[in-house]
Amino acid sequence: MELAGRSRDRIAEPWGARTPYAAGERWPTRVDTYLSGDLTPADVDNWVQSASILHSNGDALDIAVKDGAIVGVRGREVDRVNHGRLGPKDLFGWQANASADRLTAPLMRVNGELVETDWDTAMNRITSRSRELLDKQGPSAIGFYTSGQLFLEEYYTLGVIAHGAIGTNHVDGNTRLCTATAAEALKESFGCDGQPGSYTDVDHADVIALFGHNAAETQTVLWSRILDRLDGTDPPRILCVDPRPTPVAARAAVHLAPLPGTNVALMNGLLHEIISHGWIDRDYIDAHSVGFDELRSLVDDYPPQRVAQICGIDADDLRAAARLLGTATKLLSTVLQGFYQSHQATAAAVQVNNLHIIRGMLGKPGCGLLQMNGQPTAENTRECGADGDLAGFRNWSNDAHVAELSALWNIEMHQIPHYSPPTHAMQIFRYAEQGSIRMLWVSATNPAVSMPELARIRSILTQERLFLVVQDIFLTETAAMADVILPAATWGEKTGTFTNVDRTVHLSGKAIEPPGQARADLDIFLDYARRMDFRDKDGYPLPPWRDAESAFEAWKKCSAGRPCDYTGITYDTLRGGSGIQWPCNDAHPAGTERLYANGEFFSAPDYCESYGKDLITGTPVEPTQYRASNPDAKAIIKAAGYLTPHESLSTEFPFALITGRTLYHFHTRTKTGRAPQLQKAAREVWVEISGSDAARLGVTEGDLVEIASPRGAINARARITAIRDGVLFVPFHYGYWDTDNGAAGGPHTRAANELTLTDWDPASKQPIFKTAAAQARRLSHGDGSPSSAPTTTASAPNTAGIPGTAGGPAANVHETTIGAVR
Repeated sequence: MELAGRSRDRIAEPWGARTPYAAGERWPTRVDTYLSGDLTPADVDNWVQSASILHSNGDALDIAVKDGAIVGVRGREVDRVNHGRLGPKDLFGWQANASADRLTAPLMRVNGELVETDWDTAMNRITSRSRELLDKQGPSAIGFYTSGQLFLEEYYTLGVIAHGAIGTNHVDGNTRLCTATAAEALKESFGCDGQPGSYTDVDHADVIALFGHNAAETQTVLWSRILDRLDGTDPPRILCVDPRPTPVAARAAVHLAPLPGTNVALMNGLLHEIISHGWIDRDYIDAHSVGFDELRSLVDDYPPQRVAQICGIDADDLRAAARLLGTATKLLSTVLQGFYQSHQATAAAVQVNNLHIIRGMLGKPGCGLLQMNGQPTAENTRECGADGDLAGFRNWSNDAHVAELSALWNIEMHQIPHYSPPTHAMQIFRYAEQGSIRMLWVSATNPAVSMPELARIRSILTQERLFLVVQDIFLTETAAMADVILPAATWGEKTGTFTNVDRTVHLSGKAIEPPGQARADLDIFLDYARRMDFRDKDGYPLPPWRDAESAFEAWKKCSAGRPCDYTGITYDTLRGGSGIQWPCNDAHPAGTERLYANGEFFSAPDYCESYGKDLITGTPVEPTQYRASNPDAKAIIKAAGYLTPHESLSTEFPFALITGRTLYHFHTRTKTGRAPQLQKAAREVWVEISGSDAARLGVTEGDLVEIASPRGAINARARITAIRDGVLFVPFHYGYWDTDNGAAGGPHTRAANELTLTDWDPASKQPIFKTAAAQARRLSHGDGSPSSAPTTTASAPNTAGIPGTAGGPAANVHETTIGAVR
């Protein structure tokens, strides 16, 4: 029966009301609604179907429209992902659309200053520079750096333009900073990208292991689902691997807090215990995998005492964690930035895959594996070839796959670059630094805050010889350096699809018109292609489509027969109901809940997306070697030994610095910093430090602290927490643009990436944001007030008497729940 709804401050209570349920039951429904002012649902003119664009969970929602403006959101009750629930960023982030400082007209740099211009002038400048570079230097002069927040149709269009029409290999996205390791780890173990698990595995699992994944803050609705299981009659047991005292750690049966940079040693220790106790499925290993003997031999060298010493943890805690994993009957594992942005990222993530392979826990309810994404459309970036890979999970080392694409696009095969690995983001910026890339087109991302070693990035982006195009919705730190700025439409102002972590495809409809002259990213890319007069072999425009739906239909042809098969999905099947999981085709007309049932993988030599890489060096595996080692399309168990991080702690820099996200902001706050409730909840940067480290340095709550690395320094207010000794945490959201007053501050005051290093994982090429060596010193005592760090999250204070984070009446959200509620 439906209970009367109630209002709740969803800044103070981010996860909302509890609706407990037992294993095997359906997660109860709770519909969250937020409308601005005193509006009620009866006042809304129209509700437009969409999903969240501010995290990777894929929470389905309806956009409320009144008088041509967005006035709120409501969770979609029927959707498989969220059952009506929304998180704080879903509920309040939409307000950025109406921010007064939206870009509404193109801007162009004239005599050093950005001046407003018209679309023809701006686009003509871009196309003339493109033609000049193509004529003089060729395709390698042009690079594209995109996002994890555009739509599928836009990524596919960009991929066709860059790889097919221009023929450049320099295409990547900020997903390289975020979850490139997720894709690489899946390729290493299963021959192909694509998440094996489903969110419904939460409903069945008896153990849920979160490896470097603070789901409570990064995927709040997923954490709500786990919380509801924890409050049910037969709760799962939680393993948390995280050096911070996260809300996940607070509910964990075992919490391991390893020293940053030691994840491979930790995983090898867990696998050592699991194998030595016989907690493995030998029949599954023999029938469905290759490489087990090498793994068993390597982890013999990682007994608990040695691992405890490397990781700085208790050996008995390691044993307890291994028992938890080894005796689970239904194990769900998730992995995120704590592994992906750290030392030996791919090697560590692959060991989580190994855990599921040797336990035979894939493709069954509750036996899930999710190498998580961090962005709403990171999966689409990878599927569509906008992150350097080839569209449709095709293998750039397989000429037959390249021939398929050339036939599909009706171009010569040699036009598609495939004779060397795709250029990853860190290399793109290096080429720009060295001068071989002379034009860089940045869309929907802000590398001047998000990239490592920001002093270097600023010097690259401001080079006289680099022609910088920025396509965005605000004048970000990056846009302020551009030669041409193109005003883009954003979520709610255009139509398209996007796919979340567990392969659920959602349709997002156009609810309102974009402001001023702003255009959808798809329209901008197509306009560029038409002005450049890109053509296929028969003289037809390349790409040939003209709108979002026709682009989606073209993408379906590209995906046909590939692991990410969309051929059974249409805009009409996505309207009105729930999202649909790919692959969806004639064999799976309702979509596919889990991959790899019955030990069937996408790893056949002629079909796989990748032949893999050496986990230590990153050297690609040769096709002949892959065929010899895995001719029968099995899962691939890969072992890796632990190596010490490249930047070691020292007397001068004794702290391990980690950076990351927090609950109320997304990336560089381009949107969330303009949502009043979210900005108020976490208005400025802070540094987390343990109580004993703070006492040793003479630091008290709220003091101004300087954090320095070999690359730079920032200032931040101290938050004293239960973080492990020797570790500092700084959120990376804060650049030098102040969203409170619309002005730029000093570039050396608060951006965490002033401190991080230019280094990346050898296999995934993902930058390492979590092993920098740092020092800290108190600059001044605070005024007695605490730091602005939230109290509801991993930054919860040790100090008593600090007021709790709250949003007040402006953050009240109406919750309507079906079933039991707490």
